[in-house]
This record gives sequence, structure tokens and C-alpha cells, in this order.
Amino acid sequence: MSWSKLKQQLEGFLSPALHGRVEYRAPGYRYLPDKSGICYISVDKKNILNMGDKTNTIRWYQTELEIKNDPDIQIPVSKDDIEAVRQAAKGPVPEDRLIVMARSRKSTEHAKELLAAQASLSKSNFIVVANKFLTTPIEESLESSDMVLNILALVDRRVGKKRILSMSEKMRLKHPIVQYFYELRRDTL
Repeated sequence: MSWSKLKQQLEGFLSPALHGRVEYRAPGYRYLPDKSGICYISVDKKNILNMGDKTNTIRWYQTELEIKNDPDIQIPVSKDDIEAVRQAAKGPVPEDRLIVMARSRKSTEHAKELLAAQASLSKSNFIVVANKFLTTPIEESLESSDMVLNILALVDRRVGKKRILSMSEKMRLKHPIVQYFYELRRDTL
């Protein structure tokens, strides 16, 4: 599918409140047909989804430790997580220490997921992911670990107010770029 047709379809799915604010752009290079162009998602004429842009306001993590130490990321710990740590400890461990250990374990898993998602984003071809978005159900795109699919689903008109408002807990565990688009969409409700 050509870029112009794909862009038209993606913009057709945009939430009415985001029309004119969110834009999909792909500068093409006429003399380099073998090179894939860079694709951007811009908000209010500013490139938001572009890892190489130093003026980007979205935080991109370099290490797991940066993610674990980020105060904006709050990892909820369930009773099942604490019980799993208790079973792994094989001995008496104070309850408050179990909570710390469970949170540390979950934050390490979360950090690895975020770094993997970032790495795949930097290597991904936006056009391939956008075509996948157009052919998969919106629920799958929302639940996916692919950040671009999450973003495309969050700005989609098929995701209603009730669903957006009920996703706030899940969004805390997502990458800051996904959180940015979630906040953008929630603010337009």
C-alpha cells in the first residue's frame, strides 16, 4: 500500500478531537528507493515519535537502572507476587522485605520489557506496524507490547471515553511515549 493511502486510512481512524493535532509524516527521498524513509508521529507540528531527535520531550531509557530509578514509574505489587517471592526465599523473611523484593523483581522485568520495546521501535518499520494495526482488532493493539500499536490504538476513534478512563492503571506500566499519547487522548475527552 502506498504511503499516501496508508496515511489517509490512519488519519481516518483518528479521534475527532485529535484531527489536525496528530499527524503521520514520512519524508521520502526520491533518489534513494532502496532506503526506507523515516516516519514520524507529530503532535501540534512537533515530532514526538522520533528517537534521534535531541529536542524530544519524551524520555528514552539507555539502561535498566534508569528505568528502575525513574520516580514516574510506579510498579504495583500483588499478593501473588509477594507469595512467589516468599516461596523462592525458602525461609522466614520479614513481610516488609518481601514487598521490597517483589517490587524489585517486577521492576527488573518491567525494565527489560521497556528496553526491548524501545529497541524494537528503533528497528521497526512504521509502515509494517501501521498495516498490522489496520488489520488487527483494536483490543489486540491496545494489549500489544509494541509501542507503535499502542499509540495508534490510543488515538483511534474506536476507543471510547469509558475505556480510556479505565486504562489508567495499565498505562503506568507503559513506556513514557505511550503514556504521553494516553494523556493526550485523555485530556481531549
